Formats: sequence, structure tokens, C-alpha cells
Amino acid sequence: MNKKKSELFLSIKDLHRTYKLCKTEINVLRGINLKVKQGEWLALLGASGSGKTTLLNLIGCLEQPDNGSIIYNNIQITELSRSERTKLRKSKFGFVFQAYHLLPELTVLENVKLAAMLNGKNSKLATSTTKKLLVQVGLGHRIEHKPGELSGGEQQRAAIARALVNDPEFILADEPTGNLDSNTGEEILELFKQLHLNCSKTIIMVTHNRKIAEAADRVVVIKDGIIEEIEDQTMLSNDV
Repeated sequence: MNKKKSELFLSIKDLHRTYKLCKTEINVLRGINLKVKQGEWLALLGASGSGKTTLLNLIGCLEQPDNGSIIYNNIQITELSRSERTKLRKSKFGFVFQAYHLLPELTVLENVKLAAMLNGKNSKLATSTTKKLLVQVGLGHRIEHKPGELSGGEQQRAAIARALVNDPEFILADEPTGNLDSNTGEEILELFKQLHLNCSKTIIMVTHNRKIAEAADRVVVIKDGIIEEIEDQTMLSNDV
């Protein structure tokens, strides 16, 4: 059982994000307040357009809010410069998207290794780390294959390995099972469960699927840019 769930890790206060479309303003986030503990698995649940992906992007330093603050491990990330946010994102956050974003001309090994080398690891260390991770996610036999030779589930496993290769503290996953059939989606969800239990990673996962969301410690239901409800799944499961 994951033991790191007592220390406050992320604090979001009165977060707002508005997009302009021609002369129309779309209020995507309208005052989000949320706290996340270290080692926690949080699911952001909501319909398309509810604001959950925007919230994930703001947490991961991919966007800046219009108002409000995000404090991560005592760092006010909304006040960092662009270069400081980039450095933080590369070292502390691992991203898993619905689309796998693997480079088709590179092997699985090369795709994951590249992410490590872009973050400063030398080739030897990057190769060693990558091989271990690919074994961990069940792709040890596919390291020399290119993405086009893999199933959708295998490509997502490679994307998860890439997200882990720099040993991030946060895993941010945006609909990671969205492009997969139900059986393969369950396999990927099981992989996230193992990462949560064995690797002490803090996970924030966006999904519109209630069943997937309920695998998390807490489910944050977002509707029309505000938090409608927060459900503690650990209480519902009686700590099983």
C-alpha cells in the first residue's frame, strides 16, 4: 500500500482560465480550489469541455492561468518565468496523453531514450534506464520495434515508459485509455495501479469514464469549469 499520502504536495487556489474565440470569451475554469497530497492518485472526471484537460495543462506548466495560484512543493509555479516552468516541467512532470506521440522513425528504445537525453542524461545511462523501464511496463521484447509495429496498448505502454524515464514526481495523464478497446484499457489501468502502489508517484488522471476514475484515491468531478464534487474512493472501498 502506498504510504506517502499525508504531505501536502500541490495547492490550487481560485484558478481561472479564459480563452478568446474571435470576440467571444469562453470561461473554461471559473475558480478551482484543490489540494493534492504526495503519493495520491487523483482522477479529474467530467464531460468533454468541462475544463479538466485545461486544469491538467495548468498544473503541468503547459499553460498559464489568468488568475489564481498553483503552489507545488512550496514553489509558486504561476510566478515562474517561461524557462523556469520548462525546466520544472522536464524534471518533475511526466505526461501521458490519449495520443501516443511516438516518433514513427525511431524504435521504442530510441523514443524513450530520447526523452532522457533531452533532460541531460548521457547515452549510456539513458539506455540503461530505458531498458529497465520497458521491461517494467511489459515491453522488454519489443524494444527494437518501431511504433507502427506495435498495438495501441503497446504504444501506450511505451508512452508511459517515456513519461517515467526522468523519474518525475508527478504523472499527468490525459485520457490514457481513450484510444484503446475496453480490454486493453483495463490493462493500461492496471499498469497505473502498479505504478501508484510500487513507485510512490503522484498521479493526476483526466477521464470521462466513471469506471476508470474510481480506480483513483479521489475523484474530482468537474462541470462547467468548477468542482462539483470530490469523492474519496479509499473511504468507499473500506481501505481494501
